[in-house]
Amino acid sequence: MKTRPAGIGNSHADWMGSLSPKLTAMPLKYLAVPGSHDSFTFWVDVQAPVGPDQKAFVKYLATIFRHMAKKVMVKWSMTQNLTFKEQLDAGIRYFDLRVSSKPGEHSKEIYFIHGLFGHKVRDGLSDINSFLNVHKKEVVFLDFNHHYAMDAEHHTYLISMLQEVFGSKLCCITIVEDVTLDYLWEKKYQVLVFYHHTSAEGCPVMWPGNKIPAPWANTTEPVKLIQFLETTLSERAKRGSFHVSQAILTPRIQTVATGLVWGLRNYLVEKNLPTIMTWVEAQKPGVDGVNIITSDFVELTDFANTVIKLNNLLLSDHDRKPT
Repeated sequence: MKTRPAGIGNSHADWMGSLSPKLTAMPLKYLAVPGSHDSFTFWVDVQAPVGPDQKAFVKYLATIFRHMAKKVMVKWSMTQNLTFKEQLDAGIRYFDLRVSSKPGEHSKEIYFIHGLFGHKVRDGLSDINSFLNVHKKEVVFLDFNHHYAMDAEHHTYLISMLQEVFGSKLCCITIVEDVTLDYLWEKKYQVLVFYHHTSAEGCPVMWPGNKIPAPWANTTEPVKLIQFLETTLSERAKRGSFHVSQAILTPRIQTVATGLVWGLRNYLVEKNLPTIMTWVEAQKPGVDGVNIITSDFVELTDFANTVIKLNNLLLSDHDRKPT
């Protein structure tokens, strides 16, 4: 499958600001929002040591086979090709973020991590902030759901960094049902940060992780994935949280061994995307419906555009803006 141009470019850079007034008045938990899985993996550092998120035997193999092992890890660690700016331009508004300190470094610097280390977190946040400075009506969800090799000082450093970079754009914790685009625009909020660690307790702009559950199917089989997505949607909490539907397949050790030289994209993702996208196209947002949907390699299909268009299902013919 060749990368399609659909959804790439800046055609959806301002999609939230272009929504019908009926939709901007609805709680954001009822809108369909496209997101990316392991959003930061468009670049990984093959020169750095294997990350602390990996099992001991993976670290051992990496020390024995070195360059060869790293080449394989790159193929299975990268779940995105587009940078943060390119994802934002394409319409992605939810970012799945895993972070770590780098063992052996004396500084408190924090990096993105998925098997291998990625960019410094500060650089990624700055790229997102630059986009938001231009696109004043766009809102992003930043979900810091995994933290590795981080002590209290690292957490303090990261939380301070988030406040320093985004400043008054950070949305204060409030009742989820009160969070509409109209509300956010009035307050000039553009960033909702979810921080899955007790270090953020008491910080008014760090939303707790339980406000954005993201059930994980942990399967290589698309049929099982779709069954899981349907079940978890039916069990979605009626009040008090957003909801992430992770429309992703997860490789097992056997999967990696079998498709060693092909990698995640070529061996697992591409052949199953049509089935997954058929499910996405059949969804409806709103009460009991989808909210945030995440995908690997968001540029391979018209993913972001497909999710954004689901919001039209919440409108009557009279409400729809002319296209």
